[in-house]
Amino acid sequence: MQAAIVTVGDELLAGDTENTNATWLCRELTARGVSVQRVLTVPDGVDTIADAVREYAAAFDAVLLTGGLGGTPDDVTMDGVAAAFDRPLGVDDLAKADLERTLAAIADDYPDLSVDVEAEASIPEGARPLVNSAGLSPGCVVETETTAVYVLPGIPGEMRAMFESVAEEFDGDVQSRTLYTDEPEAALIERLDDVRHQFGVQVGCYPDRAVQHNRLKLRSDDGATLEEAFAWLGEHVRTVDPPTEEEGETG
Repeated sequence: MQAAIVTVGDELLAGDTENTNATWLCRELTARGVSVQRVLTVPDGVDTIADAVREYAAAFDAVLLTGGLGGTPDDVTMDGVAAAFDRPLGVDDLAKADLERTLAAIADDYPDLSVDVEAEASIPEGARPLVNSAGLSPGCVVETETTAVYVLPGIPGEMRAMFESVAEEFDGDVQSRTLYTDEPEAALIERLDDVRHQFGVQVGCYPDRAVQHNRLKLRSDDGATLEEAFAWLGEHVRTVDPPTEEEGETG
């Protein structure tokens, strides 16, 4: 399973908001064996969003968008996704009912809150609604014969809760093994090339100068081959223990 992630928001491109959603989604998808092939950040523009969705939906099994849902003028992600598939937006009954329940539950705490329920509950025609258990704005899934486009909120807590509701739909064959070495990165190049060519695995070398080691990560969709490559590399580099939780890990 191959996936692409699109994060939406002018504030991300301006550096006003840290793009933690992309990192979190990459980590979650990778843990499920999904191969993340693209991560793209786009501004709040209908045409730009539509172009990105159209391109990635044609190329990958799944596309995940996060951000740009809600009632403010720059929340145009649903419009962009609808335009990508040439579908109109329409009020979804399930999303509307969930919004009404949520608004009723918080009415005493937010007496002045004004929400256009029908506008908020509008998703591309034929899409599957995703209720927002941690907030207001619903998401959705637009499915075709070859791909599925998941539209998630941008607020991290809401995005994570909604992703968890569909997490079982992401399942891939890519596995990984990691080892650590204190050998310099430049000294490892030949052996990393050897393991990649000999076993056909993906190889990543990620330096962490804070603890003076390199993290070597092998990936493959063939578990047996991955184990052979891992064993070979373990015999050909000088390994060290993984960093402790206190030391942390970067890169």
